[in-house]
Amino acid sequence: MRLALIPAVALTIAVALPALAEDRCTAPEADWRPLEELKTDLTAKGWTISNVKTEDGCYEVYGKDEKGQRVEVFFDPATFEAVGSDD
Repeated sequence: MRLALIPAVALTIAVALPALAEDRCTAPEADWRPLEELKTDLTAKGWTISNVKTEDGCYEVYGKDEKGQRVEVFFDPATFEAVGSDD
């Protein structure tokens, strides 16, 4: 019985992460830091950025992290805090 719950829990978490990003990115657009600044910060950390878009009030970054792993990460546009992931 316990093993049957694992896929259900994983699905619930996967569905909830984008919603968490939406709830965490609440800063007014006037307080957002420039997108180029986020790209510069991530590139300095070893990331390779392939695309960035705005979704649900967050910056969503597509690319590879410092380990070379493919990522889709939501960042708060005012603080650049990572607030969720589509991976």
